[in-house]
Amino acid sequence: MTRSKLREHCFKMLFCADFYPAEEKEEQIDRYFDEPKEDETTPEGVDEILHDVEMSPEDESYLKAKTEAVMRKIPELDEKIDAVAEGWKTKRMGKSELTILRLALYEILYDEEVPEKVAINEAVELAKRFGGNESPAFINGVLAKLV
Repeated sequence: MTRSKLREHCFKMLFCADFYPAEEKEEQIDRYFDEPKEDETTPEGVDEILHDVEMSPEDESYLKAKTEAVMRKIPELDEKIDAVAEGWKTKRMGKSELTILRLALYEILYDEEVPEKVAINEAVELAKRFGGNESPAFINGVLAKLV
């Protein structure tokens, strides 16, 4: 599975876990892999896969470890985001944008396999797919200030 696809799954797992109390987050991560495949047909008549968690055991293990690592760092990540997001503290941000920022900042600070530019570009791509119209510019601006 590509790193971009793994990152997308990590985003989804972090996003979903954020709706549960801390003591349930680990269980929710495990449940993520039980979700059924989901697809739809676009207005143009093209079949598009929206969600498919079929992956190798190695990818599943990598994904769980990375998601848990990001979750452990959330207080620190949020503090850094709050310091640069003028007028947009993490408590006011949309959940998808906040999740994207947390994941990207984690990669920038702690994942030596991901160059800063790649983390930012991938975050902007996630924002285009899962955020609102202004999300890509917002994500890019906050991450640019952080690096």
